[in-house]
Amino acid sequence: MNGELRTGIGYDVHPLVPGRKLVLGGIDIPFDRGLSGWSDGDALTHAVIDALLGAAALGDIGSHFPPGEAQYRDISSLVLLEKVREELAENGWQIINVDATILAESPRLRVFIDSIRQQLSQTLGISISQVSVKASTSNRLGFIGRGEGIAAYAIALIEGGEDEGI
Repeated sequence: MNGELRTGIGYDVHPLVPGRKLVLGGIDIPFDRGLSGWSDGDALTHAVIDALLGAAALGDIGSHFPPGEAQYRDISSLVLLEKVREELAENGWQIINVDATILAESPRLRVFIDSIRQQLSQTLGISISQVSVKASTSNRLGFIGRGEGIAAYAIALIEGGEDEGI
């Protein structure tokens, strides 16, 4: 592909609440609380979705999958990511890479990173070498440091444009 290159940035945050499972990048993480949200609350996947949509100038996650709509209640965010990947392809965009950072004081996520990368790369239809995921803490500062929530940032690079009829 020799088309236009575009980047997009995504961010998402959800509070940790009892009675929900913790899902990050489509992987169930053993923990005593999970992320609140209309869907499964997967802040990492939501940040990736917004990065991809932003790169393609296609809006944001809320405009595509509005909270409050019954069809998205408790839906796996991987299903939403798949729909976004399909929409990008329909609009002539190819995903070059995704880089993301999860901010969580706990649980420790290092042992889950490879599984998360594998799941995201599979859903996006790209090589695991094109997906980077890191985890960090906030050194006990702010709502993340107090264990009240988890946030994620993502950046995506896509290619398309003139060669794709856009």
